[in-house]
Amino acid sequence: MDSDSKPGFIERLTSLLLREPEDREQLLDILHSAYERNLMDADALTIIEGALAAADTRVTDVMIPRAQMDVIDVDDPLDEIVPTVIEAAHSRFPVIDGDRDKILGILLAKDLLRLQTEKDFDLRDWLRPAVFIPESKRLNVLLREFRASRNHMAIVVNEYGGVAGLVTIEDVLEQIVGDIEDEYDFDEAHDNIRLDSTGRYRVKARTEIEDFNAAFHTQFSDEEFDTVGGLVLRHLGRLPKRNEVVDIGGLRFQVLRADSRRLYTLLVNPPHETRSARSEDT
Repeated sequence: MDSDSKPGFIERLTSLLLREPEDREQLLDILHSAYERNLMDADALTIIEGALAAADTRVTDVMIPRAQMDVIDVDDPLDEIVPTVIEAAHSRFPVIDGDRDKILGILLAKDLLRLQTEKDFDLRDWLRPAVFIPESKRLNVLLREFRASRNHMAIVVNEYGGVAGLVTIEDVLEQIVGDIEDEYDFDEAHDNIRLDSTGRYRVKARTEIEDFNAAFHTQFSDEEFDTVGGLVLRHLGRLPKRNEVVDIGGLRFQVLRADSRRLYTLLVNPPHETRSARSEDT
């Protein structure tokens, strides 16, 4: 058989799928088998796994919590709104009426360019309607609704009607394709702790404390926080900035990726490297 007659990717994948998996676990086994036989790369496998997982993931699992929402009060003057928007660097902001449970609408950052020329400024005139969704909504359903309505943000409410947080289309897509525009993304969704070429470890902030302790032989408590990101946030008492360094329990954590809403990726020095660095500093 010459090279021109070799089956392509679709044909090879189809031949595997003809095994007719009986459930999702068998389907994933087939996909992993395809990856191991070089019929698809790690990125393709991760995206397919993410798309399958989206059907079982609720909005509450990925939303920005209420306390971390960047909001604008409808009565704030323009000269206070503009610095807030510039510092947060988001494209959309919920606008409240004195209380985070009282969301009046959504302000698009680009509209501020036109507001600069307004003599009689009234923020209410520039608000877009806010979309409210329940915490229990599944990500695949929400993504379909985002595409149909062309909205990019939704406000998440709890069973009592109070605001629980917000979710954006980027938050949903990142669950499928991984962190968007992040040069430190990992190839495998399950690979939360990975050795770097420098000898340090890239660690996803959502890595559970139990797994982190097992990997680094540490004894951090999981009573107050469940993840490594929670550990760092608790230690600092705030969201860290990119490249910020903090020492906790004999380990040195460097922030590889974070924004004004969430911590994503950390670079962790093994214990002996942290001690060596301290010795050199002295």
